[in-house]
Amino acid sequence: MPLAQQFEALREQATREGYEVFEEVADPGQSGASLERPGMDRVRDLVAAGSIAVVLAQDRDRIACEPAYHYLLRCEFEEHGTKIRAVNDRGDDSPEGELTDGILDQLGKYERAKIAERSRREKLRKPREGKVMAGHRVKYGFTLNDTRDGLLVDEVKMKLVRRIFLMVGVEGYSMNAVYKTFERERILRPGGCKRWDRAFFRVASWTTSTGPTRARR
Repeated sequence: MPLAQQFEALREQATREGYEVFEEVADPGQSGASLERPGMDRVRDLVAAGSIAVVLAQDRDRIACEPAYHYLLRCEFEEHGTKIRAVNDRGDDSPEGELTDGILDQLGKYERAKIAERSRREKLRKPREGKVMAGHRVKYGFTLNDTRDGLLVDEVKMKLVRRIFLMVGVEGYSMNAVYKTFERERILRPGGCKRWDRAFFRVASWTTSTGPTRARR
């Protein structure tokens, strides 16, 4: 769920339960597997300062993925009179409710471990079958096939890659010289941006570094 929708759902939950939202804290890109998170540090500081009745999260695993961490935070917050709540809580404050949430936390941890194991096996299997793992980005000069498990040559981009290899490996251009040439010729860089990044040429330069040495222009 997008962050804005999570905050909206949390505001509605707080209003239904009669709470006033003191501060909204986000931890974008951070994993609940660790307590060392900027957002969590901020929440702990607010709780320690007092006047916070409830810390409300969208999901229990956003507070902490590890049941032990969840327990430590709950004990820490209780010392300041603060409760931890999540929209997807199944239990209540009774011993039975805490047991229910504890069991669900352990099941969630087990499921995440199974997903990680399946992902690891998939990463090992595909290379053995001559396939690739599709990521967010593909190396310049290639594109993914329809099944996203193999690479195809993008002839338009690969033409540019071959030119870079020729300029550096055969004609003796430095990376800076290649950069200036592309800038002078107004060749669009990957992604359609107008200006090139000198780091783009490093692979070609390194790959051909053991070739013939020529005067650099």
